[in-house]
Amino acid sequence: MVQAGMGDATSYDHVLTSEYASMLALEFNKNPIINDEAAFDIFPPTAHPDPSILPLRPPIVTIMGHVDHGKTTLLDTLRSASVAKGEAGGITQHIGAFSVPVPHPSNASIQSITFLDTPGHAAFSAMRARGASVTDIIVLVVAADDGVMPQTKEVIELIKKDEGKVSVVVAINKIDKPGVDSGAIQNALLAEGLQLETFGGDIPSVEVSGLTGQGLDHLVETISAVAEMSDLRAEQTGNVFGYVLESKVLRGLGPVATVLVLRGDLTPATNLISGTAHARVRQLSDSTGKIVKTAFPGMAVTVSGWKELPSAGEEVLQGTEAEIKKAIANRRRRLQLANVVQDAEAINTQRRQDREKKEEDKATAQSLPVKSGGTRGSVNASSGPKELRIVVKGDVSGSVEAVVGALQGIGNKDVTVKIVQGLVGDVTESDIMMAKAAEGLIVAFSASAPRSIQALAAQNDVPILTSSIIYRLMDDVKERVIGLLPRVIEKRVSGEATVSQLFKIQLKRRQSLKVAGCRVSNGLLEKNKQVRVVRAGDVVFEGTLQTLRHLKKDMQEIRKDMECGLSLHGYEDLLVGDIIQSFRIIEKPGIL
Repeated sequence: MVQAGMGDATSYDHVLTSEYASMLALEFNKNPIINDEAAFDIFPPTAHPDPSILPLRPPIVTIMGHVDHGKTTLLDTLRSASVAKGEAGGITQHIGAFSVPVPHPSNASIQSITFLDTPGHAAFSAMRARGASVTDIIVLVVAADDGVMPQTKEVIELIKKDEGKVSVVVAINKIDKPGVDSGAIQNALLAEGLQLETFGGDIPSVEVSGLTGQGLDHLVETISAVAEMSDLRAEQTGNVFGYVLESKVLRGLGPVATVLVLRGDLTPATNLISGTAHARVRQLSDSTGKIVKTAFPGMAVTVSGWKELPSAGEEVLQGTEAEIKKAIANRRRRLQLANVVQDAEAINTQRRQDREKKEEDKATAQSLPVKSGGTRGSVNASSGPKELRIVVKGDVSGSVEAVVGALQGIGNKDVTVKIVQGLVGDVTESDIMMAKAAEGLIVAFSASAPRSIQALAAQNDVPILTSSIIYRLMDDVKERVIGLLPRVIEKRVSGEATVSQLFKIQLKRRQSLKVAGCRVSNGLLEKNKQVRVVRAGDVVFEGTLQTLRHLKKDMQEIRKDMECGLSLHGYEDLLVGDIIQSFRIIEKPGIL
């Protein structure tokens, strides 16, 4: 193995991967057996040799931009349906896909445009990237009264990344508001690298108002013109190829997925595969819930009949039942193998670290002197950060992905968030048991928890955080993470006195008491507070007052510039010039 360049893998406890095992077999002139059946899979169909003869397909338009810049209201006006009112807090929480019939500017025929409405909140960046990866035209919505914001810049980066692959139209929204300056928005976009037509570039910009409908006709004409120039075509027959935009579980239908068809025709009874999930299509429906017999390229439809819930962003491919069964088995085997390889790498790394640590400890122990009793000194291992363990439940897979990503970003070197599992659907008894076993909590995003489940959670002391707005969930989780941080202890001085003289008072039974004559120089010296003795800038004692008197009268507090006599519990080593401070201890939550 050393001669073969595999010296790092020569230890007796190293786990060999299949790749290294094959290389080793070849070194001994042996031919490793490759299982062709295990390599079978279903792939997207090859590109058509002459796309110009294919029929035109509707353009896929993604509305993108910063949160609360009016994207959903803009689409709401286009399709005359109140989507924004149905969204929690007026914020889009997942990708909405629907088709809108619009008049074609050249021949007055009706053309269908498929719109994707992506969330603008920072937590949904993965969903925005997924929307941009399947789109033909990006409509970047920028509010005229807000300008270029963080998620606007994020979309611009996606546009630059896919430059030449997607077309762009800029929609300057909320133009109906008084005092807005669309020219300033255009200049800001130019500064970010978008070459608008106004400045001699090739990106058109349209001034619109989603609330009043101003400029929407011009926006539709611009999108249609850009789509014509792109000459979008696809096969309307043959095997299906598309992407899963969203997936969730519906009562009565089971697992369903929003599928964007890019090639082929999707009909009921079609066998589909997506990742390690598969389906025999039972029913197709559009965004309005209307049953669809056939879905052609450019259409987004809800597909029921999935055996498992597919993941958002996965490819959707068609095959025969036998092909899909074989492909599913191979994909699951490869996934399991990848996990085994990952585990093997982790095991090898851990074993190597253990060996190195053992050698270091041995060398350290040999260098330390032997203590009485014959034992040598040892190095204490540092404990890791605390963990807030969370079970995430959501309404759709994309939302679960976004919530998991957002929550994992909370924490620091002292406290981290660990996601135990993230699943689609309402909170169930198994979720409660999982959270209890992990000593964690449940975060339910747009997912309900029935009363019986809430009662079970209360019995098992499992908190459930529910909300349909992601930033509220993030704030709740942040509070709990902060609660795990070490408390910040602050000692706030309320009074200060200087020792002027020392007296010794005789008590009964030949006992004496050392009393300090003091003058309060600052604040209020209080008997029921903690006190400390400061000498030459160093604290030499902390404790409580035993006596506090003024003119032989017991006092509870002594104000500034008053004189007093005092003694301390368990401490009589006071010196003239010592400063006695009364203080209170304040505990503050840690800071992330």
